[in-house]
This record gives sequence, structure tokens and C-alpha cells, in this order.
Amino acid sequence: MTTRRPNIILIMSDDLGYEVIGCNGGTSYRTPVLDDMAENGARFENAHVQPLCTPTRVQLMTGKYNFRNYIGFGLIAPDEKTFGHVFSDAGYKTCISGKWQLYSYNPPGVKPELRGQGQQIEDAGFDEYCVWHAHHTEAKGSRYKDPVIYENGSYREDTDGQYGDDVFADYAIDFIERNKDEEFFVYFPMALTHGPFEPTPDDAEFANFNPPSNSEEAKNAQTFDGVHSGGDVDDPETWYGSMVQYHDKVIGRVNDKLEELGIAENTLVIYVGDNGTPTEVCNIRHNHMTSCGGKGLTLDRGTHVPMICSWPGTIPSGSVPTDLVDSSDFMPTILDAAGIAPPDDYVMDGRSFLPQLKGEKGNPRDWMFFHFEPMSANTSGIRDNARFIRDHRWKIYEDGRLYDLDSDPEEESVFNVGAESQECADARARLEPIFAHMVPEKPPLG
Repeated sequence: MTTRRPNIILIMSDDLGYEVIGCNGGTSYRTPVLDDMAENGARFENAHVQPLCTPTRVQLMTGKYNFRNYIGFGLIAPDEKTFGHVFSDAGYKTCISGKWQLYSYNPPGVKPELRGQGQQIEDAGFDEYCVWHAHHTEAKGSRYKDPVIYENGSYREDTDGQYGDDVFADYAIDFIERNKDEEFFVYFPMALTHGPFEPTPDDAEFANFNPPSNSEEAKNAQTFDGVHSGGDVDDPETWYGSMVQYHDKVIGRVNDKLEELGIAENTLVIYVGDNGTPTEVCNIRHNHMTSCGGKGLTLDRGTHVPMICSWPGTIPSGSVPTDLVDSSDFMPTILDAAGIAPPDDYVMDGRSFLPQLKGEKGNPRDWMFFHFEPMSANTSGIRDNARFIRDHRWKIYEDGRLYDLDSDPEEESVFNVGAESQECADARARLEPIFAHMVPEKPPLG
């Protein structure tokens, strides 16, 4: 009987909400790899994250709610211990390949006190790294064609004509192959499908495409927080679908390598999105309804993301857990799967969903808490600070607004004290007291 701990691969897509994936009912794009993973593994119905990328990533990498350790958009605290540190300290070989963007973000003149205040990739706890946007802010360059990539201490000079997520996948696959006889943890935060919306290598236009984000004008443009400065090529209607399908293909390459090496049955692969789809992207679902993205919004379409897990022989095929999962739950789950105890005095707000992966009842959540404080320089009015709690049906904001999500997912009809049914009052009485526990000096609740 082997005592070897399982390998862990955590893949996160960028700006791809629940409704996009075929197995979740999306019909506008083909996602055969993820659909197959769901058919042979677990597809979670109620996975929610923060409405914007940095808040989600900080929670994902630490298991903590944002009120404990969030310092600003595009930043993770320089002294924060990530899952890279914890897995490396526990003897795992560790790798991150993909988007970093957690050291410095704002352009000159925009909250200059936050420039260079995050954690450098060199200090993030991984043995090896191959990343986009490691250090620079406004001059970050392309993440797709001709990508600007920092790998293990130096910038690569061989990426002309290459595609970012192919480079990241190549690096992750090489790492897996080199460490196939070791216990490894790979974190693959993909660049896809975030804007700029551009052709992929599967498009005829790719060969002659010149990435505007590598131009001097684009590098110096003071546009940020997910807004692209690349001009009229940034067209979601033309390119988003191609990017979705290419990202599915890239994930398939990682899965194929596990099968080729004969290590799939000892590898837990978790796929999740980092926030909702951009609001300008809409797609058709099986019910013939059009679903539009909600990135940056505290509505469900801003927080509801695809989550699919594969672990042949351990996860029952075709399982569809309906338990609530939020982005603080991934750290405790992968530690649980690896049999790693967190460091002494390490606070985690999340709870492990490993039992649910195995088909057991586990310790499911009754509610999820969101502390959304983006601290971005975006002035669009859709990314205001908000603290809210939701269960399977009800959602309450700290200012007292209560919504029935079953009948009102767009939160258009608010219930207020004094005009509530007993059912509403019961939901308020159950959820509202939780806010008092969500302050930094309090230990995790539940």
C-alpha cells in the first residue's frame, strides 16, 4: 500500500463565470475538456468567489477572508504566507505558472502609496515560477501573443510568436514531468479569458496579429483594473468565444500529461473561475435565455463561478455537489487532501470540502460571507465596498438589505424590517448576527 501523498493541481481561469461552461448549461461555446472532467469527476453547483480577481486570489492562496489580509487591488501582503510556502515547507515540489499581478499595479499618480507594496513572486513560496506581470505596473506588456514572462529570476527572450497560456502550460507540464516521481503542487492561474480580447493560435488572424498591449502607447497608458487600452481589436463579440475554447484546450493538455505519465489517479485537479464573466459578454444557455456576465458586481453573476474537480478512483464519476463553497475553502481542502497541518497560529476561515469530493456528507456550509473591498481606482460605480452573507436562498447586506435569490437573483426587490414575512424575518435573524463576528480580531466562525 502506497503512503505517497497526492499531487495537487489548482487551475484558475480569469474572467469566466458559471454560465459559460457547457456542462453548466452554456451553449455559445464548446468546452469538451471541462465537460468531460465534470462527467468523470465532480461539478459543483454553488461555488462562489469574490467579484474581482485580486480579492479572490488573496482568499484562495491563504484561506482567509479579505478583512484579515487584503491591502489593495493587485497586491498580496509581502509577509503573507501562501499555499506555496505551506506546501514547500511540507516537502512538496511547488510551481506557479501563469498570472501573478500581486506585487505592484497602479500607474503613476494613482494611489502611489500602493505602488510596489505587494509580494514579489520570488518571495511567494514556490520552488519554481513562470509568470506574467511579476514586477512592473503600467509596462506589464502582453499576456497573450509575444508575452512578457518572468521565469525563475529572469525575463524570457524567446516568446516572440508564442502565446502566453501555451508557455505557461508548457512550463507546468515540464515541471510535472520532471517531478512525476515526487509529490508536487502546481498552481496554474491562467491568463485566459481576461481581456484584451484577441485572436488565439487557433484563429487565422493570429499569425499577423500585433498585440497592442506591447506598444509603447499601451504600456504607458494609464488604464487599469481590467480595462484594456488596446483599441478596436479588443472585441469580446469576435474573440471571447475563441479564447474560451482555447483555454479549454490548454487544460486538456495538462490532463493528457497526467494520463500519459500514469499519475492521474494520484492527482487531484481542481478547476475554478476567479470571478464572473465581463459584463459586456453574454451567452445563450440551454433554457434559451441570454446570460450576461457580472464581473465587479456583487450579484450572483459576479460571484458564481464554474468549479470542476477530477481525481480518478477517488471522486465518484458524475457527482454534482450542491453544497456552498467559497474561495476561502480551497486552502483547507488541498491541505486536507495532502495531509498537511497548517502552521501553528495560522488562521483559516475556510473549511475543507474534501469529504464532498469523496461522496461523503462532510461539514457543509450553511452560509458564505463576502468582504468585498476592492480598493481599486476604477470609478465606474459598480465596484463599491460591500459586506454580505448568503445561504442557498437568502442574501443580506451589512446595511440591512435582504433579498430572496430564488425569486430575485438580480436583487431588485429588497425586504426591509417592518414589511417582512415571518420567513424573511427568520432569515434575517439567522444571518445578520454573523456580521459581528467578521472583524480581524475574531477567530473563524463555524
